[in-house]
Formats: sequence, structure tokens, C-alpha cells
Amino acid sequence: MQLFSLFMLVQINIYIYSSERIQEHGETQNVMADIDQPLGMMDSDPPFHETYKTLYASTTETSPNDLHRHTVVEEHELPLIDLSRLCLEDEVEKESCKEEIARAANEWGFFQVINHGISRDILDKMREEQVKVFKQPFYKKCREDKFMNFSAGSYRWGTPTATSLRQLSWSEAFHIPMTDISSFGALNTTFSSSVELFATKVENLAQKLAQILAEKSGHNSTFFQDSLLSTCYLRLNRYPPCPLPLFGLMPHTDSDFLTVLHQDQIGGLQLMKDGKWIAVKPNPEALFINIGDLFQAWSNDRYKSVQHCVVTNWTKERYSAAYFLCPSYETVIESCCKPSVYRRFSFKEYRQQVREDVQNYGHKVGLTRFLV
Repeated sequence: MQLFSLFMLVQINIYIYSSERIQEHGETQNVMADIDQPLGMMDSDPPFHETYKTLYASTTETSPNDLHRHTVVEEHELPLIDLSRLCLEDEVEKESCKEEIARAANEWGFFQVINHGISRDILDKMREEQVKVFKQPFYKKCREDKFMNFSAGSYRWGTPTATSLRQLSWSEAFHIPMTDISSFGALNTTFSSSVELFATKVENLAQKLAQILAEKSGHNSTFFQDSLLSTCYLRLNRYPPCPLPLFGLMPHTDSDFLTVLHQDQIGGLQLMKDGKWIAVKPNPEALFINIGDLFQAWSNDRYKSVQHCVVTNWTKERYSAAYFLCPSYETVIESCCKPSVYRRFSFKEYRQQVREDVQNYGHKVGLTRFLV
């Protein structure tokens, strides 16, 4: 069956959007809807089919099995670290836990943590409210300011720079700055209270882990407390079912220091390990942690920011919520030991370079731009 016919199985109503915004690596496009919406816009899914119909038409002879860029070798469990050991009086056990965190950040760039201090009730409530928001009609989600008082551009979906279906991210997301979340209290809704509580907890966890990683690299300073201010954000993701093996999120590295991920049990997260793609086995008790580009540069390559992606599921939707630990735009990233692998650069400079590369080449180049 031709690719175009397969996509006709996806029950997405047709609507032409009015504008789009280019974002970096895995991030997506912003769609501004008109006030008067056709009936089809009551559907909650974005209009992937109509928006990317030229890509479907140009690849109608492509075999569905050829769409993935890579083949997954096998499913793995990431290093599992019990953070309750950090609260023990036994100093040897504490140090052993910290060493495991640093080793995982070096060897994998990813690890999972349990007994992380965030209750199951908080996580379940966050997921429940997240699902409710994404199930709202598409046209409502497009109008963030009137929908949930989000900042303009918070709602994103698809990949505006895609030139083939292999470059299309089949997902939608709300990108919510922590500065917005800090003002949620005035809204007094179950969504705002759930998001604020979740974000506060994962922010504290991210700070704790960053301090441990700084300490184990030989630089126990207040750097992460002093520089991580205004640009941290929460990203709520939904990956709708897709009848073809497309990416839910294109392969990329994160442009932050550290990411804390809460995902459901559907699976789909994959990462690069020893030159091969592996599937990450979901763990209902764990939060997933990964190192970002800035930490790799700051640690002088001691910690690794590795490529990762999300693949779609044929019949099931997937949800996740990720917190990104970022510095202020003026913060200067400088390798913590010599000789430096990377030159000094500001977070603002890094973000600008990423945006330029995505616009010019369709993908993020990343840290290689900043090698000495």
C-alpha cells in the first residue's frame, strides 16, 4: 500500500494553519488559529496530514520500513541509582552513590533514579492534568493566551523545517518557562497547582544532581545555584498514535545542563550508546536523567550529552514531562579544567548558533561549533 494511502487511516481533520515558528533540534512549530474555527478543528490532534501533505506526495513510493533512520539493536535498562542512599549517615555509602551518578553521566549520559523525593501522587496528578490539556480541541491549544494563560509560542507541534518524512517529529508539546509557572498560583486551578508542585520538585532534584556532578568533577562550587535562573523550563509532550514508523521526536542532544524526564510506560525513548541506537526500557518507579550540551562543555567532556530520540507507537499515544535545567543567557560556559576542549561561550551565543544552524541546515550542529 502506498504511503499516502496509509496516512489516510489517520483520522485527522484537515485545516490550513496561518503561521509557523522555527525552533531548535527536537522543538516544534507554533500555530496561531483564527477565532472562527471550522468543525474539524474540534479534534484534539494537530493536522499533520494536511500540513505535511507535500512530504507524503513526494514519498508515496517509500517503503514504511525504510522511514526510520536507524535500527534499534535491543532494549536496555539504564543505570539505576537509589537516591535514598544520599540520606544515610554512612559517608562511604553516600560517596558510593555519588560515584555511581558521575560514572553513569560519563559512560551513558543517561541514568534513572528511584527514591527521588517526588511522590507517586504528585507524578500521577501531573500526568492526569497533562492528559486533560492535550485532549482539548486543537484550536483552543493554539490560542495559548486565552486557553491557559501561557506565553505566546508555548504550543508547538510538527517540524516546520522538515524536507522529508524522516525529518518529521510526530508530536505536540507545551513549552512552559519556569517564570510562567511561578505565576501560576494566581490561576488557582488543579492544572496550575499540579504543574507548579511538579516543577518545583523536579527543579530541586535537578539542582541536587547538578551539585553532585560538579563535586565529583572536582569543582564543588555555587556555580549551579548562582547561574541557573530565568531560562529553565518545563516541556509537556504528547506523541499521538502513528500508522508509520516515524520519529515522535527527531534525534538530538539537549542544549541545557541537565534534564529530568517523567514518562509513561508506553516506551519509545531511544539513545545512542557505543555508536548504536538502543531502546530504553520504561520503569514506572523511576525518573530519567540525561546530561545536556552545557554540562559536557563545562565538565570538559567528563560527562556526555548523547543523542536521543522518541519513536512513535502504531496504536498508543505516549506522554512525558521534561524539566530542563538552564542558565541565564548571560552565563559564560567555560571548561572546569585545562586544557580546555571548548572555547568560552555564553548560553545566549550557544542558543543563537543552534537556531542559525537549524534554519540553514535543517538540524542542530551543537558543541562541535565551539571546539578550541
